[in-house]
Amino acid sequence: MRSRPISAPSVTHALSYRAVALCAFALGACSTMTPTHFHTLMPGEVSARPASAASAPSGATAVILEPIRVPAQVDQPQWVVRLADDTVAVLEEERWASSLRDELREALLEELIVSHGMVDARTVPAPAAPPWRIAIDVRRFDSLPGREARIEGSWTITGGVGARAASRCEWLWREPAAPGMTGLADAHRRALSRLADAVAQAISGAQRGETPACPALDERR
Repeated sequence: MRSRPISAPSVTHALSYRAVALCAFALGACSTMTPTHFHTLMPGEVSARPASAASAPSGATAVILEPIRVPAQVDQPQWVVRLADDTVAVLEEERWASSLRDELREALLEELIVSHGMVDARTVPAPAAPPWRIAIDVRRFDSLPGREARIEGSWTITGGVGARAASRCEWLWREPAAPGMTGLADAHRRALSRLADAVAQAISGAQRGETPACPALDERR
């Protein structure tokens, strides 16, 4: 029996059907994709940043915040969280607006400038007094969804004539986190605000000639 050739219209119809099916599959896949959420450590509710000036205001404290050291496993845009069974997970859909190293530095500097009246000596000409140099080493940056945010590390603050060491401290802060990822991000912002307050207090004490006491460590669990 001689086979009947497939006509061109039949082939076209089959291809069109296949194209429609592929498009429908692609649209269905796109509709089920989880959106990516971006978070920041920058403070949300602070007073307005002082207007830019040609030089630092009289009496302002000038600081230089060095790049912050963070553990390599968390220094990425994706969130690395610690689960209830003490394993860790990388959340592709929950991300920092930039690398964690940059988020920490920019947010801490913003807190020092806006909340404590300091100036960044790298962008504003410093007053007569030498700037205070702040070096921060973050050894732990733990994110426990629905439980807490925990940051731990040390700082070294130097300044004054001869850049003498003014403060070397260990610190650990824990902040309870509300359910959800926004609650966890807010807990990290509160912990970072506590770090900024403690750094500012240490520098103020050093300016008065005091030997600043290191902040009390939150209880380890």
